[in-house]
Amino acid sequence: MKGYLLSCTLYKGIFSLILILIAIEYLFGSVSDSTNYVFKSATLQRENPNHHSQLYLKAGSKNKTNTNNTEFTNSTMNISSVNASSIGFYAKNLNNFTLSFDSSITDSVSNSTKVLNTTDLPLCPDDPPNLVGAIPVKKFPVPTIEQLESRFSWLKPGGHYAPESCKVIKKVAIVIPFRCRGEHLLLFLQHMHPFLKKQQLDYTIFIIEQEGDGLFNRALLMNVGYIEALKRRDFDCFILHDIDLLPENDKNLYTCPIQPRHMSVAIDCFKYKLPYKEMFGGVSAISTKHFRMINGFSNSFWGWGGEDDDMSNRIRHHKLFISRYPPTIARYIMLSHRKEKPSPNRFQMP
Repeated sequence: MKGYLLSCTLYKGIFSLILILIAIEYLFGSVSDSTNYVFKSATLQRENPNHHSQLYLKAGSKNKTNTNNTEFTNSTMNISSVNASSIGFYAKNLNNFTLSFDSSITDSVSNSTKVLNTTDLPLCPDDPPNLVGAIPVKKFPVPTIEQLESRFSWLKPGGHYAPESCKVIKKVAIVIPFRCRGEHLLLFLQHMHPFLKKQQLDYTIFIIEQEGDGLFNRALLMNVGYIEALKRRDFDCFILHDIDLLPENDKNLYTCPIQPRHMSVAIDCFKYKLPYKEMFGGVSAISTKHFRMINGFSNSFWGWGGEDDDMSNRIRHHKLFISRYPPTIARYIMLSHRKEKPSPNRFQMP
């Protein structure tokens, strides 16, 4: 009988230890373990090349969502196809998120960039010459995909652009967490591509979408975008960007300074005032080196809020500080939308 009780106690102890390890993994997981959510073993095929062929690299099938005569195609469990386009890279499905890129698409982007940046061109200036400051933000009417395709014929496949008149040293990835915002996506692309081109950046836009109607995990999508972007190119700088924020001043440079930069300092819905000094949400810029140093975002924040403050704490913990442009430059308009459900534990996360 004593042996039986001893055996039960041992098994209970092992079971308790396993539960504790699972809890630690859940609470402290960050970019280093985001690969569990992303891209292990999918096989990809080209979609119909006429389907959004000049808009973005798109992955997914099934579960169609229509907005403004625009169809965005999702997959229920994993990614089954990818489509070359010019407006942005489009990744799908947080659950069992799997993807490997079509090599011909990736090679075409890489080769076009090498041609541009290895020619005998002068370096692009730190202060682009044609910036004017305040610019209008157009919210109506919402453009169609066909209109954007025609307007942005100068883009390379996968939402990539680099200037042809000068050489850019640093490569910038714009990462957008996304779900059910079809009109916002079109307005964002309409505004941002000319904005970024005018700043003479070598950039690519990445749209990372979460599937389903469960709690949104913005932080995990940012980690996914970081991991997948670096599989395509050696990016130096990451702009972490909410899709509903559009800049009002083209001197708000989408580059990474020495320290992490909070870019959306003055937003119209906050009466163009910074809500609190530790804020790092909305739009932020951080170098690849620093994102890796702080291990990215925590993956634990399901629901709205908390992940940006946690990121701010990580930045300060690593002896970095948050830099900002003055509010006269770092101004944004927020597109109207339904608020996400707040995370009930956003103030209790470690």
